[in-house]
Amino acid sequence: MTDIHRTQPTAQDGETATRRTADQAMDQALDWLILLENPSPEQTRQFHDWLNASPLHSAAFDKAQAIWNGPQVVRCAQNLDTQKTKLSLLSRLRPHWRPLATAAVLILGLFSFSNLPLRLQADHLTVVGERQRLQLEDGSKVLLNTNSAFSSSIDERQRVARLYQGEAFFEIPASRGQPLELDAGPVRASVRDTAFAVRYLDGVAQVRVQRGDVDLRATHDDARVRLSAGESIRIGPNGFDRPAKLDLDKDLAWVQGRLVFENCPLNQVLAELRRYYPGWIVNNNERLADVAVTGNYRLDQPLDVVRSLAHITSARLQEFPALVILN
Repeated sequence: MTDIHRTQPTAQDGETATRRTADQAMDQALDWLILLENPSPEQTRQFHDWLNASPLHSAAFDKAQAIWNGPQVVRCAQNLDTQKTKLSLLSRLRPHWRPLATAAVLILGLFSFSNLPLRLQADHLTVVGERQRLQLEDGSKVLLNTNSAFSSSIDERQRVARLYQGEAFFEIPASRGQPLELDAGPVRASVRDTAFAVRYLDGVAQVRVQRGDVDLRATHDDARVRLSAGESIRIGPNGFDRPAKLDLDKDLAWVQGRLVFENCPLNQVLAELRRYYPGWIVNNNERLADVAVTGNYRLDQPLDVVRSLAHITSARLQEFPALVILN
Protein backbone atom coordinates (compact mmCIF):
# COMPACT_ATOMS: atom_id res chain seq x y z
CA MET A 1 0.00 0.00 0.00
CA THR A 2 1.44 3.40 -0.94
CA ASP A 3 1.70 6.41 1.34
CA ILE A 4 -1.07 8.12 -0.65
CA HIS A 5 -3.45 5.27 0.09
CA ARG A 6 -2.64 5.42 3.78
CA THR A 7 -3.70 9.05 3.94
CA GLN A 8 -7.00 8.67 2.09
CA PRO A 9 -9.96 8.20 4.47
CA THR A 10 -11.89 6.17 1.90
CA ALA A 11 -9.06 3.66 1.60
CA GLN A 12 -8.80 3.34 5.37
CA ASP A 13 -12.54 2.90 5.68
CA GLY A 14 -12.48 0.20 3.03
CA GLU A 15 -9.60 -1.60 4.67
CA THR A 16 -11.33 -1.48 8.08
CA ALA A 17 -14.57 -2.80 6.60
CA THR A 18 -12.72 -5.63 4.85
CA ARG A 19 -10.94 -6.60 8.06
CA ARG A 20 -14.21 -6.53 10.00
CA THR A 21 -15.86 -8.76 7.38
CA ALA A 22 -12.95 -11.20 7.52
CA ASP A 23 -13.15 -11.32 11.32
CA GLN A 24 -16.87 -12.05 11.13
CA ALA A 25 -16.20 -14.83 8.62
CA MET A 26 -13.63 -16.38 10.98
CA ASP A 27 -16.09 -16.27 13.90
CA GLN A 28 -18.71 -17.99 11.75
CA ALA A 29 -16.16 -20.57 10.57
CA LEU A 30 -15.32 -21.51 14.15
CA ASP A 31 -19.03 -21.88 14.89
CA TRP A 32 -19.40 -24.18 11.90
CA LEU A 33 -16.49 -26.33 13.04
CA ILE A 34 -18.33 -27.04 16.28
CA LEU A 35 -21.67 -27.70 14.56
CA LEU A 36 -20.06 -30.02 12.01
CA GLU A 37 -18.93 -32.41 14.74
CA ASN A 38 -22.40 -33.98 14.52
CA PRO A 39 -24.47 -32.09 11.92
CA SER A 40 -28.01 -32.71 10.85
CA PRO A 41 -28.79 -32.87 7.10
CA GLU A 42 -30.26 -29.38 7.29
CA GLN A 43 -27.15 -28.02 9.01
CA THR A 44 -24.96 -29.62 6.34
CA ARG A 45 -27.02 -27.93 3.62
CA GLN A 46 -26.83 -24.58 5.43
CA PHE A 47 -23.07 -24.96 5.80
CA HIS A 48 -22.57 -25.49 2.06
CA ASP A 49 -24.80 -22.48 1.35
CA TRP A 50 -22.68 -20.39 3.69
CA LEU A 51 -19.44 -21.73 2.19
CA ASN A 52 -20.52 -20.82 -1.35
CA ALA A 53 -21.85 -17.39 -0.40
CA SER A 54 -18.44 -15.69 -0.37
CA PRO A 55 -14.78 -16.45 -1.09
CA LEU A 56 -14.04 -15.03 2.37
CA HIS A 57 -16.06 -17.87 3.92
CA SER A 58 -14.02 -20.54 2.18
CA ALA A 59 -10.73 -18.90 3.14
CA ALA A 60 -11.85 -18.46 6.74
CA PHE A 61 -12.97 -22.08 7.02
CA ASP A 62 -9.63 -23.31 5.64
CA LYS A 63 -7.78 -21.24 8.26
CA ALA A 64 -10.10 -22.42 11.03
CA GLN A 65 -9.53 -26.05 10.03
CA ALA A 66 -5.77 -25.51 10.06
CA ILE A 67 -6.00 -24.26 13.65
CA TRP A 68 -8.46 -26.98 14.68
CA ASN A 69 -6.35 -29.84 13.32
CA GLY A 70 -3.00 -28.34 14.30
CA PRO A 71 -0.71 -30.20 16.75
CA GLN A 72 -1.10 -27.55 19.47
CA VAL A 73 -4.88 -27.93 19.63
CA VAL A 74 -4.65 -31.72 19.47
CA ARG A 75 -2.20 -31.81 22.39
CA CYS A 76 -4.39 -29.45 24.38
CA ALA A 77 -7.42 -31.63 23.68
CA GLN A 78 -5.56 -34.76 24.77
CA ASN A 79 -4.39 -33.05 27.96
CA LEU A 80 -7.94 -31.98 28.78
CA ASP A 81 -9.28 -35.44 28.04
CA THR A 82 -6.77 -37.14 30.37
CA GLN A 83 -8.04 -34.97 33.24
CA LYS A 84 -11.53 -36.51 33.09
CA THR A 85 -10.88 -38.75 36.10
CA LYS A 86 -9.98 -35.70 38.15
CA LEU A 87 -12.63 -33.35 36.83
CA SER A 88 -16.15 -34.77 36.75
CA LEU A 89 -17.31 -31.86 34.61
CA LEU A 90 -15.09 -32.96 31.75
CA SER A 91 -16.32 -36.53 32.01
CA ARG A 92 -19.84 -35.29 31.37
CA LEU A 93 -18.67 -33.11 28.50
CA ARG A 94 -16.30 -35.64 26.96
CA PRO A 95 -18.19 -35.83 23.62
CA HIS A 96 -17.32 -32.16 23.15
CA TRP A 97 -13.63 -32.40 23.99
CA ARG A 98 -12.47 -30.83 20.72
CA PRO A 99 -14.57 -27.68 21.15
CA LEU A 100 -13.35 -27.52 24.74
CA ALA A 101 -9.76 -27.76 23.60
CA THR A 102 -10.30 -25.09 20.96
CA ALA A 103 -11.86 -22.81 23.55
CA ALA A 104 -8.95 -23.47 25.92
CA VAL A 105 -6.41 -22.53 23.28
CA LEU A 106 -8.16 -19.73 21.43
CA ILE A 107 -10.08 -18.07 24.26
CA LEU A 108 -8.65 -18.92 27.68
CA GLY A 109 -5.02 -18.92 26.56
CA LEU A 110 -2.48 -20.40 28.91
CA PHE A 111 -4.71 -21.57 31.80
CA SER A 112 -3.67 -25.01 33.02
CA PHE A 113 -5.79 -27.40 35.10
CA SER A 114 -2.61 -29.00 36.45
CA ASN A 115 -1.67 -25.95 38.53
CA LEU A 116 -5.18 -25.12 39.74
CA PRO A 117 -4.77 -26.60 43.28
CA LEU A 118 -1.48 -24.74 43.64
CA ARG A 119 -2.96 -21.41 42.58
CA LEU A 120 -5.90 -21.85 44.96
CA GLN A 121 -3.46 -21.68 47.87
CA ALA A 122 -2.21 -18.26 46.84
CA ASP A 123 -3.34 -14.94 48.30
CA HIS A 124 -2.39 -13.01 45.18
CA LEU A 125 -2.56 -14.04 41.53
CA THR A 126 -1.72 -12.40 38.24
CA VAL A 127 -3.04 -13.57 34.88
CA VAL A 128 -0.95 -13.76 31.74
CA GLY A 129 0.25 -10.28 30.83
CA GLU A 130 -0.66 -8.72 34.19
CA ARG A 131 1.62 -7.21 36.84
CA GLN A 132 0.50 -6.41 40.38
CA ARG A 133 2.05 -4.30 43.15
CA LEU A 134 1.64 -5.38 46.77
CA GLN A 135 2.66 -4.07 50.18
CA LEU A 136 3.02 -6.64 52.93
CA GLU A 137 2.19 -6.14 56.59
CA ASP A 138 5.85 -5.42 57.49
CA GLY A 139 6.21 -2.73 54.83
CA SER A 140 7.88 -4.98 52.26
CA LYS A 141 6.98 -4.19 48.67
CA VAL A 142 6.36 -6.87 46.06
CA LEU A 143 5.91 -6.57 42.31
CA LEU A 144 4.32 -9.73 40.88
CA ASN A 145 5.07 -10.40 37.24
CA THR A 146 2.90 -12.16 34.69
CA ASN A 147 1.10 -15.44 35.55
CA SER A 148 2.34 -15.58 39.14
CA ALA A 149 0.97 -16.92 42.42
CA PHE A 150 2.11 -15.62 45.82
CA SER A 151 1.13 -15.71 49.49
CA SER A 152 2.51 -14.36 52.74
CA SER A 153 1.95 -14.67 56.49
CA ILE A 154 3.46 -11.89 58.58
CA ASP A 155 2.79 -11.19 62.25
CA GLU A 156 4.71 -10.79 65.51
CA ARG A 157 5.83 -14.41 65.45
CA GLN A 158 6.77 -15.00 61.80
CA ARG A 159 7.61 -13.38 58.48
CA VAL A 160 7.15 -16.02 55.79
CA ALA A 161 6.13 -15.86 52.14
CA ARG A 162 5.87 -18.25 49.24
CA LEU A 163 6.15 -17.85 45.50
CA TYR A 164 4.19 -20.78 44.08
CA GLN A 165 5.00 -19.94 40.49
CA GLY A 166 6.03 -17.04 38.30
CA GLU A 167 8.26 -14.11 39.13
CA ALA A 168 8.42 -11.36 41.73
CA PHE A 169 10.62 -8.43 42.72
CA PHE A 170 10.97 -7.72 46.44
CA GLU A 171 12.01 -4.59 48.30
CA ILE A 172 12.56 -5.62 51.94
CA PRO A 173 13.06 -2.90 54.56
CA ALA A 174 15.59 -3.08 57.38
CA SER A 175 14.26 -4.85 60.46
CA ARG A 176 15.63 -5.72 63.87
CA GLY A 177 13.28 -8.66 64.10
CA GLN A 178 13.24 -11.90 62.17
CA PRO A 179 14.25 -11.89 58.50
CA LEU A 180 11.66 -12.56 55.82
CA GLU A 181 11.74 -16.22 54.78
CA LEU A 182 10.68 -16.81 51.18
CA ASP A 183 10.05 -20.27 49.71
CA ALA A 184 10.25 -20.68 45.93
CA GLY A 185 10.33 -24.34 44.91
CA PRO A 186 13.89 -25.66 45.27
CA VAL A 187 15.17 -22.71 47.33
CA ARG A 188 14.45 -20.76 50.50
CA ALA A 189 15.69 -17.17 50.78
CA SER A 190 16.30 -15.40 54.08
CA VAL A 191 16.40 -11.62 53.62
CA ARG A 192 16.35 -8.24 55.31
CA ASP A 193 17.13 -4.74 53.99
CA THR A 194 17.55 -5.87 50.39
CA ALA A 195 16.06 -5.71 46.90
CA PHE A 196 16.01 -8.87 44.82
CA ALA A 197 14.01 -10.84 42.27
CA VAL A 198 12.97 -14.49 42.23
CA ARG A 199 11.75 -16.39 39.21
CA TYR A 200 10.30 -19.87 39.67
CA LEU A 201 9.19 -21.73 36.55
CA ASP A 202 9.14 -25.42 35.59
CA GLY A 203 10.86 -26.56 38.79
CA VAL A 204 13.81 -24.16 38.43
CA ALA A 205 14.38 -21.00 40.47
CA GLN A 206 16.53 -17.99 39.58
CA VAL A 207 17.52 -15.42 42.21
CA ARG A 208 18.88 -11.99 41.22
CA VAL A 209 20.09 -9.48 43.81
CA GLN A 210 19.91 -5.77 43.08
CA ARG A 211 20.84 -4.47 46.56
CA GLY A 212 22.04 -6.02 49.81
CA ASP A 213 22.66 -9.70 50.54
CA VAL A 214 20.43 -12.77 50.29
CA ASP A 215 21.05 -16.00 52.20
CA LEU A 216 19.88 -19.03 50.21
CA ARG A 217 19.30 -22.64 51.19
CA ALA A 218 18.61 -25.41 48.69
CA THR A 219 15.76 -27.66 49.77
CA HIS A 220 17.35 -30.56 47.86
CA ASP A 221 20.44 -31.00 50.02
CA ASP A 222 20.44 -28.11 52.52
CA ALA A 223 23.39 -26.47 50.71
CA ARG A 224 23.77 -22.76 51.49
CA VAL A 225 24.92 -19.77 49.47
CA ARG A 226 25.12 -16.05 50.27
CA LEU A 227 24.37 -13.93 47.21
CA SER A 228 25.44 -10.27 47.11
CA ALA A 229 24.36 -7.25 45.09
CA GLY A 230 25.04 -7.67 41.39
CA GLU A 231 24.93 -11.48 41.53
CA SER A 232 22.55 -14.08 40.14
CA ILE A 233 22.20 -17.82 40.68
CA ARG A 234 20.12 -20.68 39.30
CA ILE A 235 18.75 -23.43 41.55
CA GLY A 236 17.41 -26.61 39.95
CA PRO A 237 16.31 -30.01 41.27
CA ASN A 238 19.96 -30.94 41.85
CA GLY A 239 20.89 -27.80 43.74
CA PHE A 240 22.86 -24.63 43.03
CA ASP A 241 24.68 -23.67 39.85
CA ARG A 242 27.66 -21.34 40.12
CA PRO A 243 26.83 -17.67 40.84
CA ALA A 244 26.94 -15.36 37.84
CA LYS A 245 27.23 -11.63 37.31
CA LEU A 246 23.89 -9.84 37.08
CA ASP A 247 23.12 -7.61 34.10
CA LEU A 248 20.70 -5.17 35.77
CA ASP A 249 19.65 -3.43 32.55
CA LYS A 250 18.68 -6.74 30.94
CA ASP A 251 17.90 -9.26 33.70
CA LEU A 252 15.66 -6.92 35.70
CA ALA A 253 14.27 -4.89 32.80
CA TRP A 254 10.82 -6.40 33.41
CA VAL A 255 10.60 -4.44 36.69
CA GLN A 256 10.55 -1.28 34.55
CA GLY A 257 8.05 -2.79 32.12
CA ARG A 258 10.60 -3.69 29.45
CA LEU A 259 12.03 -6.79 27.80
CA VAL A 260 15.67 -6.43 26.75
CA PHE A 261 17.46 -8.92 24.51
CA GLU A 262 21.07 -8.86 23.37
CA ASN A 263 22.10 -11.31 20.64
CA CYS A 264 19.46 -13.69 21.95
CA PRO A 265 18.24 -16.56 19.70
CA LEU A 266 14.75 -15.91 18.38
CA ASN A 267 13.37 -19.12 19.88
CA GLN A 268 14.38 -17.90 23.36
CA VAL A 269 12.85 -14.48 22.66
CA LEU A 270 9.58 -16.13 21.63
CA ALA A 271 9.64 -18.31 24.75
CA GLU A 272 9.83 -15.17 26.88
CA LEU A 273 7.10 -13.41 24.90
CA ARG A 274 4.78 -16.40 25.43
CA ARG A 275 4.81 -15.63 29.14
CA TYR A 276 3.12 -12.29 28.43
CA TYR A 277 0.80 -13.18 25.54
CA PRO A 278 -2.63 -14.63 26.52
CA GLY A 279 -2.66 -17.16 23.72
CA TRP A 280 -0.27 -19.10 21.50
CA ILE A 281 2.85 -17.90 19.66
CA VAL A 282 3.98 -20.57 17.20
CA ASN A 283 7.11 -20.57 15.03
CA ASN A 284 6.74 -22.86 12.02
CA ASN A 285 9.99 -21.68 10.40
CA GLU A 286 12.89 -23.60 11.94
CA ARG A 287 15.40 -21.38 10.12
CA LEU A 288 14.34 -18.50 12.35
CA ALA A 289 15.05 -20.30 15.62
CA ASP A 290 18.70 -19.26 15.91
CA VAL A 291 18.42 -15.77 14.43
CA ALA A 292 20.08 -13.37 16.91
CA VAL A 293 17.78 -10.69 18.28
CA THR A 294 18.84 -7.45 19.98
CA GLY A 295 16.15 -5.07 21.13
CA ASN A 296 14.38 -3.21 23.92
CA TYR A 297 10.61 -3.75 23.95
CA ARG A 298 7.55 -3.01 26.05
CA LEU A 299 6.43 -6.17 27.80
CA ASP A 300 2.75 -5.11 27.77
CA GLN A 301 2.69 -5.26 23.95
CA PRO A 302 3.90 -8.80 23.10
CA LEU A 303 1.89 -8.97 19.88
CA ASP A 304 3.55 -5.79 18.60
CA VAL A 305 6.93 -7.33 19.42
CA VAL A 306 6.08 -10.45 17.39
CA ARG A 307 4.99 -8.24 14.50
CA SER A 308 8.28 -6.36 14.69
CA LEU A 309 10.26 -9.60 14.78
CA ALA A 310 8.36 -10.91 11.76
CA HIS A 311 9.17 -7.71 9.89
CA ILE A 312 12.92 -7.70 10.62
CA THR A 313 13.27 -11.42 9.82
CA SER A 314 11.06 -11.23 6.69
CA ALA A 315 8.84 -13.92 8.16
CA ARG A 316 5.18 -14.24 7.20
CA LEU A 317 2.87 -13.65 10.16
CA GLN A 318 -0.62 -15.11 10.48
CA GLU A 319 -2.87 -13.73 13.21
CA PHE A 320 -5.91 -15.49 14.63
CA PRO A 321 -7.88 -15.04 17.85
CA ALA A 322 -5.35 -15.78 20.63
CA LEU A 323 -2.95 -17.35 18.13
CA VAL A 324 -0.10 -15.95 16.00
CA ILE A 325 2.01 -18.07 13.67
CA LEU A 326 5.41 -17.22 12.17
CA ASN A 327 6.04 -18.93 8.82
